[in-house]
Amino acid sequence: MPSLSRPQARVLALWSFGMVFAHACGLSQISALVALLLDESEGTVRQRLREWLYGAQDKQGKQRREVQVADCFGPLLRWVLEHWPQGERRVALALDATTLGQRFTVLCISVLVRGCAIPVAWKGLPYNQKGSWQPHWNGLLEALRGSSPADWEVLVLADRGLYARWLYQKIVAVGWHPFLRINLAAKARLDEHSPFVWIKQWLPPMGEQWAGQVECFAQKQSRLCCTLVLCQQEGYEQPWVIVTDLLPTEVQGAWYRMRYWIEGGFKDFKRGGWGWQHTKMLDPERAERLWLAMAVATLWTVAVGGAAELQPPTPSHKELPPTHVARLSAGSGHGPERGRELSCLTRGRLRLLAAVLRDEPLPQGRLEPQTWATTLPPARKPSAAAKIKEQQRLKQGERQRVKRRRRKAAHRKGKGKGKKAA
Repeated sequence: MPSLSRPQARVLALWSFGMVFAHACGLSQISALVALLLDESEGTVRQRLREWLYGAQDKQGKQRREVQVADCFGPLLRWVLEHWPQGERRVALALDATTLGQRFTVLCISVLVRGCAIPVAWKGLPYNQKGSWQPHWNGLLEALRGSSPADWEVLVLADRGLYARWLYQKIVAVGWHPFLRINLAAKARLDEHSPFVWIKQWLPPMGEQWAGQVECFAQKQSRLCCTLVLCQQEGYEQPWVIVTDLLPTEVQGAWYRMRYWIEGGFKDFKRGGWGWQHTKMLDPERAERLWLAMAVATLWTVAVGGAAELQPPTPSHKELPPTHVARLSAGSGHGPERGRELSCLTRGRLRLLAAVLRDEPLPQGRLEPQTWATTLPPARKPSAAAKIKEQQRLKQGERQRVKRRRRKAAHRKGKGKGKKAA
């Protein structure tokens, strides 16, 4: 990362290395581990790591310099793409926001790979800060402009809660392809001479998709000429309705399934990986610098874990006798398909720990993206724990709706009393 000085890059490496082997992002754990490895005072290492997070105004001395996180976004994306396999010329990004209690909201753009998400641009905001997110998303996208080769196909996915016409237009202006989900309750028309109709009338049968060029949204200030994609499958709560600038013959609605990987990426940053939910930070700018270290640690572990995931198990089914029960069941095609049991981040971290214990060189790994899906498979049946969690979510939502209705009723009652008194 050219914007970092040598001392800054060295401390960034210490932060990321410490996260991987301490399985935490806390200052105390990492400083203790790094001090043992470097044979230095724990207090000295702790102060070095802490000052790396500080802004210039919080540092002592005349030559005060802070890590400019935004200057690292473009080089970070280029670094990720350097790990891409030769001949692969497309990549999927996702936009989403995550919160940390009532302290932070982080807007994040991540590269999607093998069920994981590697952050390449982010913005930390105070929780519930008033104002639009538009300038922040525009700034993040602008920071990544020109960071991908011109001949690459870059797909940018976002959920319907983030859709806005300005976001669609900004993604196109950067040179990428928006792939944004919208609500089913919208209208569109096939050409300027046709009336606007509800887009649900174009819903295809289960397991199929419909795609066509339309003018979407009836209100003039919201109208958008785009390709509309609709697909639905058994087990999903609602159909997927997506707007993009790709041609109808070039697009697959099943690609939207990759967007859920960014939620797995947030899990890796918290309880599944670096334990960010335990941080005691209150300053969003310091949190942004910590995210830079976590992003580098994520890139390393996902690259190592992705390479390990592609290695065939030993022994493989082909090495077993023809009558072995495991080989027969594997070739029969019966039974549910096994999903990914470990994230690439977790698998990569375990692979690195094993390399240390076996006195082997630390692997660097490589990023091997999965083939983009062309069909949307039926959703898997939820586990018992997932069903209980969903029931709790529905009950909580119902309680919140009851509270809102009571507040509105009390508010209307108070207004009525005020009018009578007047």
